[in-house]
Amino acid sequence: MGGASSARGGGDSPSRSAMTTIGDLPEDVLVELLSLLPARDLLRTCRLVCTQWRYVVDLTTLWKRKCQRDGFYCQSLDRSVSDWKVFYMLCHLKKNLIKNPCAEENFKHWTIDENGGDKWKIEDLPGAHGNHMPDTRVHKYFVTSYMPCLKSQLITLNKEGYCNELMDEKRPEITVKDWYSARFDCGCIYELTVRLLSKDYIVLEEFHPEPVIIEQWSDAKWREISHTFQNYPKGVRHIWFQHGGKDTQFWAGWYGIRVTNTSITIGPQTAL
Repeated sequence: MGGASSARGGGDSPSRSAMTTIGDLPEDVLVELLSLLPARDLLRTCRLVCTQWRYVVDLTTLWKRKCQRDGFYCQSLDRSVSDWKVFYMLCHLKKNLIKNPCAEENFKHWTIDENGGDKWKIEDLPGAHGNHMPDTRVHKYFVTSYMPCLKSQLITLNKEGYCNELMDEKRPEITVKDWYSARFDCGCIYELTVRLLSKDYIVLEEFHPEPVIIEQWSDAKWREISHTFQNYPKGVRHIWFQHGGKDTQFWAGWYGIRVTNTSITIGPQTAL
């Protein structure tokens, strides 16, 4: 009876040679399955499973598929993207690194460096004489007074998900944008400084254009200033942003430069 039982048990169990594992799947099927996983899991776990999985995780087709899934892909990018893994990571991380750019949280996240005259103030859009901001999602702005008013933010890239290796080896484009406007009836000055800093806060590169002087009785339109850092030195770990200004008539109140809708983004600029 023991022999019969053993024979019966052996007949019910599939042989090891007949079992199929995920490693036996065709490459295109494995790419499709792994592309469903988060990038962090792919790089930190799946890539370490075995030689085959390492090979598949490193395939261009897998990262291109992830770009398609997440809406980062269009056919015109095929020739312009040299590394789809890096392209995916940058698209996935991309966001405005400036916090509270449109004064919706009062002065939260901003450091007030100079607060002259009647100090910084927040006002609602549209401003005087109907000078509307082109971006209809913006409802507020910061406004300066008759003495210098400057405010800043310090961005630590590691905290935002940008690792040292990515910043040093790929050096993705860093794009800064800011919107400014004057009152129709008062001239003013706009100032901007952006610095790329090392771990120890040493300035590696700086964008500091000449102050913009807006004459009294100007058109009072909102204008955008933009700058992209490219091919900057290795070692960038922080970005320091500062803007502000004052009015030129020395009027009490808030007749100085108005700023809002500030942004700092890290490439690729071709991301959808």
